[in-house]
Amino acid sequence: MTITLISQVLALVGLALLGMLLTRLTRLELTLSCMLIGFLAGLGIGYVDFDTGIRAHNLQDLVFFVILPVLIFEAAWHIKPALLGRWLVPVMVLATLGVLISCLIGAGLVYVGIGHPTGFPWMAALLTGAILAATDPISVIDQLRKLDAPEDLTTLFEGESLFNDATAVVLFTLFLGLAMMEPESSEMTYLGFFAMVFFGGLLVGIVCGLVSAAIALYLANPAATVLVLVFSAFGSFFLAEHLFHVSGIMAVVATAVITRWALSDAEERLAGGVGVTWDWLGLFFNSILFVIMGLVITVDMFKERWLAMLIAIGAALVARAAAVGLCSLATSPLKHSIGFGWQLLLFWGGLRGAIAIALVLALPVELDYWYTIQSMVFGVVLFSMLVQGTTNSFLVKRFGNPL
Repeated sequence: MTITLISQVLALVGLALLGMLLTRLTRLELTLSCMLIGFLAGLGIGYVDFDTGIRAHNLQDLVFFVILPVLIFEAAWHIKPALLGRWLVPVMVLATLGVLISCLIGAGLVYVGIGHPTGFPWMAALLTGAILAATDPISVIDQLRKLDAPEDLTTLFEGESLFNDATAVVLFTLFLGLAMMEPESSEMTYLGFFAMVFFGGLLVGIVCGLVSAAIALYLANPAATVLVLVFSAFGSFFLAEHLFHVSGIMAVVATAVITRWALSDAEERLAGGVGVTWDWLGLFFNSILFVIMGLVITVDMFKERWLAMLIAIGAALVARAAAVGLCSLATSPLKHSIGFGWQLLLFWGGLRGAIAIALVLALPVELDYWYTIQSMVFGVVLFSMLVQGTTNSFLVKRFGNPL
């Protein structure tokens, strides 16, 4: 059993490394290379009689409790608290009202487009809308940094992505609970449930961040600081989800931001090498996630669900445009508002990636429509990588200048 598990882990790591090599050779995006390697490996697995260990029932725990905490903490750690404070109101409007708008519009368009209320009910559309509301603009942020775009724009992208991921996961959890008819999701109003999970996760994260910073300061050892931070990433997520039943993603985001703020005076002395640690952990787990996506994609998925994929792509684009436009209008009176050029960047740069994949892989196969939702989300992610990700550099060069 142990040998089998080790071989499966080594196989996934090996495929991720092959993806990195392919990126080096072809200059493809890393996520696309890893997905392609995973897809090719999936085609060949049947001929070599190898079991990857990937199962529908264990993917949720792998993705939620191992991969997501690292990806979220790594992204949150790089945000500068001062800049986040400057853009906090627009970020929170985009991450709450914007996600809700995107979810509802996307769900409505998908529901009407599919046009099969028995095979694809309204709850399936809501789950799809919630998943596609989560953005993951990693490649766009890389482009912004390479082009020396304003830090404010990068912070706006990163902050919105982080917090809207948390909101999208809360909505996904709510709709999934209703779809599975779990009583705990219906004991209070939807708004009350959302507020409890979202702000409960924030509170858990604040406490975990302060405790982590206190321990790091007391130990006063750079290596120990790295260990404390890695532990806090996994620990805050686990505590929030398992013990308090609130948003694990929100807890991880708050833990990272609060810890960095509390260690600001001692960051160079105690946490100077932390960025390197989170860089390789983020690279590793992001690669693994896209390898898994490649492994579970099948050719039949494109043959059987191509129309649903096209409907989802259109719905996702329209929903994102509406969310960005309406939220920018709502925050226009603020001192730090979002100009038209930056609105275009937020719209086209709102790629779907790791979080959308993580959520759709967590769908229970007991739901009759899980395969249709998975196909649609994979289609949108592929469109994000192949079309939006490769053409966005033009918009970044054109509109990435200071306001």
